[in-house]
Amino acid sequence: MFKPLRNTRRPGANVALAIALMCGTAIGVTALEAPAHAQKKKKEKAAKPDYSDSFIAAYKPLETSLNADAPDYSAIKATLPGVLAAAQTADDKYVLGGIYFNVGAQLQDQATQFEGVKMMLESGKTGADKIASYNTIAGQLSYNLQNYNASRTYLERAIEAGADSNGLAGLISETYFNEGRNAEGLNYLRNAINARQSAGLEVDEGWIKRGLSVAYQANLANDAILYSIMYVNMFPSESAWSDAVAIQRNLLQYQPQETLDLLRLARRADVLRDQRDYFDYVDAADFRRLPGEVVAVLAEGVADGSLDGTDPYVAEVRGNASKRVAADRSELPKLAADARKAGASPTLVMATGDAYLNYGEAALAEEFYTMALAKEGTDTQRALTRLGIAQVDQGKTAEAKATFAKVQGDRKAIALLWDAYADSIATPTAAAPAADEQPVT
Repeated sequence: MFKPLRNTRRPGANVALAIALMCGTAIGVTALEAPAHAQKKKKEKAAKPDYSDSFIAAYKPLETSLNADAPDYSAIKATLPGVLAAAQTADDKYVLGGIYFNVGAQLQDQATQFEGVKMMLESGKTGADKIASYNTIAGQLSYNLQNYNASRTYLERAIEAGADSNGLAGLISETYFNEGRNAEGLNYLRNAINARQSAGLEVDEGWIKRGLSVAYQANLANDAILYSIMYVNMFPSESAWSDAVAIQRNLLQYQPQETLDLLRLARRADVLRDQRDYFDYVDAADFRRLPGEVVAVLAEGVADGSLDGTDPYVAEVRGNASKRVAADRSELPKLAADARKAGASPTLVMATGDAYLNYGEAALAEEFYTMALAKEGTDTQRALTRLGIAQVDQGKTAEAKATFAKVQGDRKAIALLWDAYADSIATPTAAAPAADEQPVT
C-alpha cells in the first residue's frame, strides 16, 4: 500500500504481556465411587461414574499416598503413568486428570499440570460450566510450555465457550508472534480489536501498543501505520500522536512535499519534538516559497526550546525568510488574480493555494486547491491533501474527512493520519491514561 521501507530506523520497544496462570489452584474432582456395574440399586436419580475395575485397583495405593500426612509428590508423580495405563473409561481419565493437575501444582510442574487438564477436557466429562475455564488454563499452560499451536487451540475454544476475550485474544496473538508469524498475529489482534469495538466493549490499550511495537520492529509499514492510527483514535495523547508521525517518518520514503504535509500535522498536533523535526520542516517548506510558514515554525521552535536562536543555520534561514515576507504578501493579490483566469496553469493555481495556506488564510487556500483539482495536469493527490488541510484549519472537519478519503497512492498514509486528526478536533476525547511503555523510541 505504502512506499518501500527505509533501511534504517529507530528500534521500537517491546511490550510484555502478563499471563495470568492459575498455578497452585486445585481443580476439583468428584470423589471416586464404585463403578456403575457394581451398583445394586435398580433405580437411580443420576448416572453414577463408570470406573473400570483395573483403574480402581491401580487407584487404591495412589489414594493412600495422596492421603498421607506428608505426601511425597515426586514419588506420587512417578506412579501416575502406571495408573494411567489402567484407566479405560472417560470417568477414569477425568478423575486421574485432576490428580495429574494437582500433583503438578504441588511440584510447580506445569507440564504435568497441562497433561492433567488436557486429560480432563479430552475425557468429555468436564461440566459445561467449567469448559471455558479449563480450556483457558490449558491454553495458558501450553503457552508457558512454548506449545503455541496447542495454546491457540485451547484459548480459541475457551472464547467459543464463553470466556471473556479480553486478555485471551492478546495471548493468542502472542502465540503467532513467538513463532515469527507477525503478520498473522497482527491480523488476528486487529480483528479482535474490531470485534470488541463493534460490540461496544472496552479495548485493552496494551493490545494496540503491542501490535504497534511488533509491526514497527518487523518493518511491517502497513500494519505499523494502521495500528498507529488506531492508537491516536482510541487513546489520543501527545505520545500517541508523536509516535504516529515518527512511524511514517521512519518507515516510509517521503519526498520533501510529502514530509511537509506530514510535519504540518505534527505542528497542529503540537508534537514537533526535536531539532530534526524543525529542520526537516523548514527545509521542506523552503523559505523562498513559503517564507511566512518558515518564520512561524522557526519562532515556535526557538520558543519551546527545541531550537537555539543563535544557531547559524537557524539565524540565517530565519533572517532570509523574514526579509521575503513583506514583498511576498504584497504580491498575493496579483498572484490570486492571475490564478483565477481561465487559462491559468495548474502549477500557478496550486502555488497560489500554497501561498495562502502558508500565511494561514485557509479559506482562500481552499478556493485555489479546489480550482486546481478541476485542471488537467494537477498533482491530484497533493492538491487533495492540501485541500483537506485547509478545510481542517477552518474547522470544516466533515468536508476534510471526505477529501482525505479520496487520497490514494504514496500520500494515503498521510491522509489517514490527517483524517484521524480531523476526528480528534471534531469530537475532543479525554486523554487516555499515560502509557507504561512507548511503542517507538
